Amino acid sequence: MLQTTESIWYNGRLIPWDDAKIHVLSHVVSYGSSVFEGVRTYITEQGPALFRAKEHAQRLLDSAKIYRMDLPYSRNQLIDAMLEVIRANKLDSCYLRPIVLRGYGDMGVLPQNNPIETYIAAFPWGRYLGDEGLAGGVDVCVSSWNRISPNTLPALAKAGANYMNSQLIRMEAAANGYAEGIALDDSGYVSEGSGENLFVVRGGKLLTPPLGASVLPGITRDTIVQVAQQLAIPIVETIIPRELLYIADELFFTGTAVEVTPIRSVDRITVGNGRRGPITEQIQSRYFEIVKGEAADQFGWLTYVNEVPEPVNV
Repeated sequence: MLQTTESIWYNGRLIPWDDAKIHVLSHVVSYGSSVFEGVRTYITEQGPALFRAKEHAQRLLDSAKIYRMDLPYSRNQLIDAMLEVIRANKLDSCYLRPIVLRGYGDMGVLPQNNPIETYIAAFPWGRYLGDEGLAGGVDVCVSSWNRISPNTLPALAKAGANYMNSQLIRMEAAANGYAEGIALDDSGYVSEGSGENLFVVRGGKLLTPPLGASVLPGITRDTIVQVAQQLAIPIVETIIPRELLYIADELFFTGTAVEVTPIRSVDRITVGNGRRGPITEQIQSRYFEIVKGEAADQFGWLTYVNEVPEPVNV
């Protein structure tokens, strides 16, 4: 059950959690016309810090632009709103859900007379695929549902409508006893999970599908690419055939919610040794050092909620 907090940011002001409501005939209800983000705040020695707030705010703006939603807020204003809602709710480690949606107005597909509403909620939320999955890995399947195709729904936008496809992938996986599903693109190559990007370790190299394989340009995905480069792990963006999942040395998911979660089996075929592999563990460890402020913030990825601390010496 979702743990509620006191306030939600709505169109420039804080309102009580229970007042954040929309009309049943709002455009978003019938037509899925929303874009959104998922952002995490981690507790550090210097207090709570948003991870990659600038990139999340920019992707929200990009998603809105793709769907012709004109937002009256800049990237910095959105970041300030995220900080405001965290402070108002006195949170430290938490998850944020900024949402932009088309509200109540005309009824019909054409949304030009429907207002654009912006909300930002913040609340405690644990591991998306469970704490045990971070070390032990999770069991997944290849879904019978393909990812959305190019020139149908834009995969570069983090849009609510895209997640109808994700729900089918996730529900099918759960019905068959798996933690998650992996979808193929319309050409039959590996795309991503229902809400996660995917990395393959094979022969000491890190492989990940390109954006052209209908994957969301994940911010955690980009983080792992840069972390791998720092760790001198070769990384290649390439199309990945389904069968490579079965013979991979290691596999792992990435995402704001899932963080870095290893995969121990695909379609009941054991991946590697059936547990978190050494490269996954190395990347996962480095990732958590960065988000928790235990390593130098070389990329400026942390936005501290209370004040900017002195640089960490490592």
